[in-house]
Amino acid sequence: MTERDRPVTEDELHAYVDGELPDDRKDAMAAWLETHPDDAGMVAAWRAQADSIRSRYGAVAHEPVPERLQIDRIIADAQPRGRRFMAMAAAAVFVAFVAGGGAGWIAHGATVTKPSGFDAITADALDAYRLYVVEVRHPVEVPGSEQAHLRQWLSKRVGYELSIPDLSALGLKLVGGRLLPGPTGDAAAFYMYEGTSGERYTIYCAKATQTQTALRFKGGERDAAIAWVDNKVGYVVSGPSDRDKLETVAKNVYDQVDKGTAKKG
Repeated sequence: MTERDRPVTEDELHAYVDGELPDDRKDAMAAWLETHPDDAGMVAAWRAQADSIRSRYGAVAHEPVPERLQIDRIIADAQPRGRRFMAMAAAAVFVAFVAGGGAGWIAHGATVTKPSGFDAITADALDAYRLYVVEVRHPVEVPGSEQAHLRQWLSKRVGYELSIPDLSALGLKLVGGRLLPGPTGDAAAFYMYEGTSGERYTIYCAKATQTQTALRFKGGERDAAIAWVDNKVGYVVSGPSDRDKLETVAKNVYDQVDKGTAKKG
């Protein structure tokens, strides 16, 4: 996979907005945004919010800080006078942060603080992973040996054509799959794979409101997930918190789904 072909991640979208994207990824980013209107719209919204914040507060960066608003002075005054002065201290820090170049990340926060359908899909997928990955006797409803039946059954229940990625090149064998409730009440499909050392990875598929998104990483201490939306279907690959291995698995799944090479029978 060339740099241009490698999927764009959410971290790279933020880096692009902040002007910190490496030069060798700029062509890939331009190509990605041309073919992924949802991500292009999100980037435009982040930039507009950042520009608005800088326009309103940017001049503060060139003004001397009044003595009464200097951090040391505020903290000293706040100790005997209570919460009102602590609020002033927080406000002063906020203004300094904005003026110092944090507008881009403030815009990012304003965009993603409300849970979205995409966030719900990712959360549900991780919950399913944590619930079933520890099961020994009944981790799935249909075993991997009945792959054709599994794909046909789940496709019928979720209401769209599914495929089952082949991860054998990564040392992962299909354990099987099951039907789960999706975050919006629709059905969701769930596949489980197992490696030679017993490590397990899952793929969760559910309907999404977005058309397409970049790959997004959500990590924890013991497990993590990489999620994206393609053609209004959300895909979440969950596994142990080894990000490099998880990215390898997720990009393999992404490539097979994107190119239509995953097994359909």
